[in-house]
This record gives sequence, structure tokens and C-alpha cells, in this order.
Amino acid sequence: MDGFPHVKLRRLRQNTTIRNMMGISPPPPAKFIWPVFIIEGTNRKVSIKSMPKQYRYSIDRVLEAIESVINMGIYGVMLFGVLENSDKKTINGSEAFNNNGLIQQAVKIIKEHFPELIICTDVCLCGYTTHGHCGIIDNNGIIKNDETLKLLSKIAVSHAEAGSHCVAPSAMMDGQVQAIRVGLSDNNLDDTILMSYSTKFASSMYGPFRDAADSSPAFGDRKTYQLSYDNVSQALRESKIDEVEGADILMVKPALYYLDIISKIKKQSNIPLAAYNVSGEYSMIYASAQHGYGDLYDMARESVTAIFRSGADIVLSYWANQYDELFKI
Repeated sequence: MDGFPHVKLRRLRQNTTIRNMMGISPPPPAKFIWPVFIIEGTNRKVSIKSMPKQYRYSIDRVLEAIESVINMGIYGVMLFGVLENSDKKTINGSEAFNNNGLIQQAVKIIKEHFPELIICTDVCLCGYTTHGHCGIIDNNGIIKNDETLKLLSKIAVSHAEAGSHCVAPSAMMDGQVQAIRVGLSDNNLDDTILMSYSTKFASSMYGPFRDAADSSPAFGDRKTYQLSYDNVSQALRESKIDEVEGADILMVKPALYYLDIISKIKKQSNIPLAAYNVSGEYSMIYASAQHGYGDLYDMARESVTAIFRSGADIVLSYWANQYDELFKI
């Protein structure tokens, strides 16, 4: 009796209760980190046209938004600073490591109001430089890897000194994890978590984010430092190197187009693995729903579940502030 008609797998799918019992549990809110864009000023909540239900917030207005996600059970945010005043952008992105800068101020105030919240901060230069690249450049427009490491370390230290629990370098410079780990240690900040964007691809799915963060490169692209989407071996090597250099958490970015990479890294590493469900992945589901091609939250729920199913322990997602619509049904 090893086949039909005695074996009928539809028996295990015949109603919702049985299907829920046989399937994996919905990811709990504690597994999500919500990416948030911070802008200068007061009483500002600016919609992001390419990302429905996402906004740029001044520090005072972000507090109410964070309280809302905490009420859903989500206790992690990733902060991105947006410099709308281009006069503050410089060739070396010095505002990024200003101890009284936008993100540094935001961390202090958010932590004061929500001491239980895990605050992560993006460590990069692209949103702070006049040229929009993730490192400093020479006169020929070449990204200078080793010189950039010193600045990334300064940014991470300034964030940690402000109170960030977790710094997350996204520049994809060789040696960035080691440089930041040494910088944190030298400043008695050893307890700071280092979540590396260890496997970040030169993806076509970042468009809405770059609009939101005003971080598009002024020339060229980022293919000399971000990963090629067709190179699996380098993707796996990047994660191994960052683990050796001292990363506490690895990350794959984007998520949905790279479920195979998430699965492979999970098999080769025992440290926690995050996946960034990026802006393009989020916005394309919204666009599909708006054209009547599917139910918004059905599609979103399926996509997020797939990321966890592939092996991610943590998911950074713009769906986080809509967790109740996704999973409390």
C-alpha cells in the first residue's frame, strides 16, 4: 500500500485546520526588522510614492510609527538617514560620522523612548556623498577600498556611541567587517552587534529605496563592489570571509531572487542569517495588486514565508509595519 489509491495526500489538505497543522508556523513578529527613513526637521511624515505605506519621518514623527510596530510585536528597526539638504553632502560623506548627525540624534531619542527596541543602523556613505557611491573616490572616479574602511569604521563607532545596538555595513568594501570590529573594540564598544550586508548583489531591485534615500550614484554603477547576480561562488565566499572577520549576523540582499543563496549560506554557516526583502520586491507586489493581478496580502504573505522557508532567521522587510494584515488573519 505504497501508492494511490491508498495514499492520498489531499487528506492532509482538506481544511484550514489540517493545513495549518501540517505547515510551518507563521513567522513571529520578533523575527522582523523594519527599515525606516529619517529626515531632518520636525512634524514631518513624507510619503514615498514608489513605496506605498512607507514614509520618511522626522525624528519626532518616527516615534509614533515605531510605537505602532512595537504594538504588533516587532522590536527591531533599521535606520537610514536621508540628507535632503545637498549642502551637507561632501566628497567624503563626513556628515555620516558627525557625532551630532541625523542618525546619531535619532538613535539617542528613539532609545530613550523605547529602551526595549533593538536599533540597527546602516553604515554606508552613499547617502552622504556628492557622488552617491558607497566609498570615497579618486580623481578618476575609482572607488578607493582601503581608504573607505577608515570612514566606515568611524561611522559605525559614532552610531554605537550614540547607542545603536547593531551596526550594519552595507558598502561591500573588502575588509569592512574587520575594520569596524577593530574600531568598535578600540573604543570599548565590544557589545555592539555587527550585522554585515555580507552578500549584497548589484541588483535591479533597489530603485524605490534609492528614491527614498536619495542615494543613487551620480555616475557609473556599483558593479565593481557589489556582487554579480550570476556568481554563486563569490556570494558564498563573501559570507565566509565576513564570518571570519567577526560578523555576528550575515545578510543576503535582495531576498526573493536569491532564495537559493540564502539556503546555501545557511548550510555552510552556523551564525544567524538575515535577508533583506528589498524595496523593489515590496513595490512590485503592490503594483501587481493595484493592477488587479492578485490579492496584496496573499502575495506578500507568500513571499515573506518563502524567505523564512529558505533558511533566513531574520527578515528586514517593509511589510513589517503591516504585520497584522499579513499574519493575524
